[in-house]
Amino acid sequence: MPDSALPTPAPRGAAVLAAAATMLVFAFAPGGAQARLPGESFAPLVQQVSSAVVNIAAIREVAGRDTPAQGAIAPGSPMEEFLRRFGAPLPQRERPDAQPRRATALGSGFVIDPAGYVVTNNHVVADAKEIAVTFADGRQLNARLVGRDDKTDLALIKVESAAPLSAVAWGDSDRVQVGDWVLAVGNPFGLGGTVTAGIVSARGRDIQAGPYDDFLQLDAPINQGNSGGPAFDMSGRVIGVNTAIYSPNGGSVGIGFAIPAAVARPVIDALRETGRIERGWIGVSVQPLTPDLATGLGLAAGQDGALVAQLEPNGPAARAGLRQGDVVVAIDGRPVNRLRDLPRAIAAVKPGATASVDILRRGTAMQVPVVVGSTRAAERAARAAAPQPTSAEPLGRALRLPHGAG
Repeated sequence: MPDSALPTPAPRGAAVLAAAATMLVFAFAPGGAQARLPGESFAPLVQQVSSAVVNIAAIREVAGRDTPAQGAIAPGSPMEEFLRRFGAPLPQRERPDAQPRRATALGSGFVIDPAGYVVTNNHVVADAKEIAVTFADGRQLNARLVGRDDKTDLALIKVESAAPLSAVAWGDSDRVQVGDWVLAVGNPFGLGGTVTAGIVSARGRDIQAGPYDDFLQLDAPINQGNSGGPAFDMSGRVIGVNTAIYSPNGGSVGIGFAIPAAVARPVIDALRETGRIERGWIGVSVQPLTPDLATGLGLAAGQDGALVAQLEPNGPAARAGLRQGDVVVAIDGRPVNRLRDLPRAIAAVKPGATASVDILRRGTAMQVPVVVGSTRAAERAARAAAPQPTSAEPLGRALRLPHGAG
């Protein structure tokens, strides 16, 4: 079987191929106005952007797994050949005395600069010993890692080319509306050069992948291997980076998630400039402000904000005078309507700068200046103080990161 690595176990059981007929459905608005369609074909758009989309093979060392697991496909069986042909991994279990082996994770990416800068997902290239990039014309170039960010699952790699490369530009994901057409291009199951189309199904999805979740939900089919590939608007600009799928069975069920360009672009710009990400941190833990909690604090039942549940001792917020029970309603004038608005707003503040934090304390509005710290410094301190972790079995979930040879 080909070496492969997945961030979640491959589903067990027989694989089933199903043929599906595609039907173009015309929707009509009230009054008989026909909904806008993308023309007769997506082909002109595909020709415009496909040369900038690449396949990525990241080679890493993984723990040896040379003993078939219970329920594994029998060696030499037709199912084993089918899974091998389409790049899907066979379930195996680790043997303690097995030697580390080289495994290849397959993903996608796109060129954002003719000089050779390529965007992909962090989980595609994390811990890779070697990274190979294959272009639409078959050329293959080695790449080096410029920087990566596990909090947003983004990475930037660089290839050296004798000639300028085809590149695509970022779009404005803030202007994307639910129902807009979207085109996904990538490397599902290692097949390469695959194009799918659909619409934006929802905005602002929090899938619990990280502290800055703000995903676009797409119904353009994406599968394992599409990770890091672009989602294009109809002008050929990148509005998202395909990152995850919701899948009970390991394949596309029409629910995919892309990091919006508005989130990805500043992260990629920072990685290109410094190779790392510095985010603001003030040392608070917050919880949702429910109607009951709001009433108990003397606030209106529908009050927006994030309730300060705990403060890091001697952290920036504690030093500035914030207290447990304060309700944060804005950061530098940016409203905090939902719980996740606060970490994103603070992360956008440069460490060392002073943020103006608007709070409600027992119903009284106050403004507290806070000198923002750095998440990197906080993480280093937390690691130094944390007890040694104990081994535990990972918990499976239906949300999958669609990378790997499956």
